Amino acid sequence: MDAYGAGLLDTKTYPMADFNEHEPNTLFIEVTGAGLPEVDGLFVPSTAPPAQSESGTVSSPGYWNGKMAWDRADGASARSPSLSYSNSYRSWRISRLDGHLAYEITCDDTLPPTDREWNVYKKGVAPPPKVVLHHSDPREPSPESNVIFVLGGPGTGKGTMCELAETQLGWTHLSTGELLREVQQGGGPRAAVIDESLEAGQLVPNEIVVTLLQQAMERIIRTTGKNNFLLDGFPRSLNNLEAWYEIYGRETALPRMLYLECPYEVLVQRILGRANFTGRRDDNIESIRMRFETFKAETLPTVEFFRGKDLCVEIDTSQSRQAVYAEIKDSLAEFTAPDAADQPLTEKSEMLLGLRPFPRRK
Repeated sequence: MDAYGAGLLDTKTYPMADFNEHEPNTLFIEVTGAGLPEVDGLFVPSTAPPAQSESGTVSSPGYWNGKMAWDRADGASARSPSLSYSNSYRSWRISRLDGHLAYEITCDDTLPPTDREWNVYKKGVAPPPKVVLHHSDPREPSPESNVIFVLGGPGTGKGTMCELAETQLGWTHLSTGELLREVQQGGGPRAAVIDESLEAGQLVPNEIVVTLLQQAMERIIRTTGKNNFLLDGFPRSLNNLEAWYEIYGRETALPRMLYLECPYEVLVQRILGRANFTGRRDDNIESIRMRFETFKAETLPTVEFFRGKDLCVEIDTSQSRQAVYAEIKDSLAEFTAPDAADQPLTEKSEMLLGLRPFPRRK
């Protein structure tokens, strides 16, 4: 058994005052699918007292070898911490309940990797587990999300502006269309319902749409810590909004809405111009007229509802993209992290704003 598997080399405790250089470890690790089922479970920030590791590094609460460390939430492991980093072997390691090492991954990453396959170690059993990082305790309700609804007719630039806010300001852009396509690609009962609805020319059931949004937001909050969301194209109708109430309750405060508006003549020119590059079959005069009429009939009543509650911020998108983005940035400023708001434009943002050309496709 190596020094790591044998347990702590030095059980002497050290003064707490010596370990103030680290930010508190507030992350949680979920381990699933291991060939050794006993390894699966939730890992919480380590409470092991400061001690000297096998490399001679003195640990601090929640840390081991200068990196964050975790104990099993059920306290069943003989080793604490039971998920930690080894300086000697330059690897992250997960131990069995008896303290022997089961899985490892060699790297210098600050946190346990979640995007690569771990290796089966001496006392492990294939397959290696999947590791998921949580920014909040998954045993508790998900932290609240901060949501902004984004609506606008075809050609108003909703997608572009949401992408800009995501790229430049750190907001998360969620499109109901993309979420539905992901479910369709994954198959299953819910995908079958979506397929049947679309094939029949009907809207996907509202409860499916809202549930997908809720699940996506909770997953992103827990795994990234981000809680600012732009819901692109939602709610498209008062029925959509009713489904939102059914999931979140009528007592919950409604999100604000960004409504991107633009004169019809300008929209037509934009969409027809876009057709030269996108090749979309619905970018033609007749389709534009039908889409706009559908928007007025189904979505404008929702906009009026939010106007009546003084929750609608209206932005004229007939202006330049830079002017529109400036208004959107101001509208989101209350919840945007100051460091994100102050950073220079990224290359992608400059492209989205028309300040530099997109690279030519080969």
